[in-house]
Formats: sequence, C-alpha cells, structure tokens
Amino acid sequence: MGKLTANEVKANLSKPGAYQDGDGLFLKVDRRGGASWNLRVQHAGKRRDIGLGSAGLVTLAGARAKAAEARRAIREEGRDIVAERREAKAAGVTFKEAALALHEANKHQWAEGKHAGQWLATLETYAFPTLGAKAAGAITAADIITAISPVWKARPETGRRVRQRICATLDYAHARGWRATEAPARSLAAGRGLPRQPAGGHHAAMPYVDVPAYLTRLRASGGVWGRLALEFAILTAARSGEVRGARWSEMDLEAGLWTVPAGRMKARREHTVPLSPQALAVVKSAAAVRLAGTDLVFPGAGGGLMSDMTMRKVLARAKEPFTVHGFRSSFRDWVAEKTAFPREVAEAALAHTNPNEVEAAYQRGSMVEKRRRLMDAWGAYCTNGGGAKVVRFPAKAMGQ
Repeated sequence: MGKLTANEVKANLSKPGAYQDGDGLFLKVDRRGGASWNLRVQHAGKRRDIGLGSAGLVTLAGARAKAAEARRAIREEGRDIVAERREAKAAGVTFKEAALALHEANKHQWAEGKHAGQWLATLETYAFPTLGAKAAGAITAADIITAISPVWKARPETGRRVRQRICATLDYAHARGWRATEAPARSLAAGRGLPRQPAGGHHAAMPYVDVPAYLTRLRASGGVWGRLALEFAILTAARSGEVRGARWSEMDLEAGLWTVPAGRMKARREHTVPLSPQALAVVKSAAAVRLAGTDLVFPGAGGGLMSDMTMRKVLARAKEPFTVHGFRSSFRDWVAEKTAFPREVAEAALAHTNPNEVEAAYQRGSMVEKRRRLMDAWGAYCTNGGGAKVVRFPAKAMGQ
C-alpha cells in the first residue's frame, strides 16, 4: 500500500524535496516549483529513475498505475524501459535535423567565412544524400563509411573533414538524447573500414608554369563571381575563406591594399595584402557588377556568403584536377624557383606563422612594401605568360 495520500501530494507541491510512496515510486519537487513522478528501478545491475509525468497532470492514482505497469514490464517481461524511451525519442530526429540544430547552436562561435559557409556545405554534398533522412540514433560506422567512401581517397582532407563533422553531429545528437546508444559517435570505428589515404595529403597544385595560360582561359570562361573570386585568390595567394569573405570595407583601392581582419585569418592576426595592378583590375571588375545590399566583394547566391564549392566548380568545369588552395603552392614554388625574393617575404605573403620563435620575436613588421614588390612580380608573371627570367629583389629594399 502507498504511503502518500492525495492531500499530502497537494500539500507537498510547494515544498522542495523527494516524497516516497513506496516500491520505488516517489514525488520529486524542485526548488523552481516543478513537481514530477519518478520510479526508481534496478535493471541489469544498474539503478535508474524513470519519469512518469508531471504531478500537475498525473494524479497519485495515475502515477501508481504507471509505476505498476513499468515494474511488470521490467520484472516479468525483462524489458529495458529507459532504452526503449531513448530509442523512441531518437527515432524522431533525422541526421539532417541534428546537423542543422548543431549548426544553429554553434555558428556564432565559428570564424566568419570558414565554418558558416563550409560546415553545412560539405555535409549537404557528401553526407545528406545517404545519411540525411536516417534517424540520428540509427546511424552506424558502416553508414559513415558508405557516406564518405567516394571522397575519402579522391579528396583526402575533405574526406577527413566530412567524417569529423558527421561524428560531431552524432555526438551532439547523443548529448541531446536523440541517439539512444550509450557510447558517443567518436567511439565508432569508422576509420577501420576505410582504405588508406594517399600519403602526404597535400592540396593538388597546378604547376606554376601553367598558371598564366590557365588565367587566360579563366578570364574567357563563363560565370562572374566564382570566376572573379578564383582569379583574385590566385593573384593574391590568399586562402579561399579569406577571399570569399572579402568586404568592400576592407579594400583601400587608392593605396592598393586589402586588410583582412584577424577573425577571418587562420592565425587570428590581421593581414594586409598588397594588391598588384592585376588584382586591382579584378576588384574593379567586381565593382562594376556590385550587388546592392551586401558588402561582400564576391557574393554568393542571393548576396550571401559564397560557398566554398563555387570556386571548386570553376576548376571542375574546366576539368582541372587541382584545388583552389593548391594555387598557394603554385605561388610558393614560383617564388622559390624563379625569383630571388627572400623566403621570409614569401612566407609573410602567405600569412604563415614563423615557426622559429627567436626569429618571430625580432621580425614583427608586416613587410608590406617588400611584399608589394613580390605580388606585383607575381601579377606580371601571371599576365605575361611566364618567361624564365629571374625576378631580382632590389638590394635597397632589404632594409625596408
């Protein structure tokens, strides 16, 4: 027989605490005034509390009836009520819904121009076609392998990013109770069923000797924003995210400078890019077709941030087996093999952090004027067809 009475339940609803009715059933009242019925049970050697509903909606008699039904299911039928409830809850949330919820919850914390556009784009391209409609709680390691196998060897870095984002989504679903499994997604041995990726994992880079001819073809190709953004990325040796997020407010066309804020830089430090005449010409072409209502120099659909896939598609349409990021390597190889510019100037142009702490401590300047000469030389090379003449670094500039 229960210990509580209906009047006692009513009197205790305003008093925080736990009130036992017997055989595991108790009324729990929290400090904020919430009151609920719970049943404490033992299953497979583990003690668990099962919620039976709000005390404002479920009467004492109703709570006792629910408790009796749960005990019978556990003791006589051997069912795991807690697991069944988790599975029922998880079944209602798809992988795509979980990914969208995670994106919404975290997008304000991610660097502008990097995750905001890329995070969902990679999942939309590689994960949603096979995983999107599946229940987040039902996805297995085999499902992950099936989703990322097409890109795993063809584009190793992208494959690793997709796998990481899939697992991050499933971990989020686990934390929200949308994934019934006890273990988080990172414990899935998805990597064991995937083939070994090509050694190195470097971005496929176009040989620098082919860049001038490619730019000629690029300028004659169709499209506007993707084509202009890719040409600008090549001429400035900038990262895709930096270019796609470029704002008119960052451009000083009179001084020929583009200042990228720290929040959009990989090293989280403001970076000033000297614009060669060729790069300035691209910006002026963008200005001629500037969209109203956006500060983006190279906007995407509807004036929003351009997807990382847009520039990739420009290369894909031309059947070029190279990556956008690889043009930074093309630039770096050109500097090393065809010019006499110092290494530190080339590294500064690429916004690389100096790994030598002693050098970094003394080399605090941005070397803008030295880099301007370098970028002007690169722009001229890209335009003039790439002669073999070595570009000499003026001796008088060494002290600037």
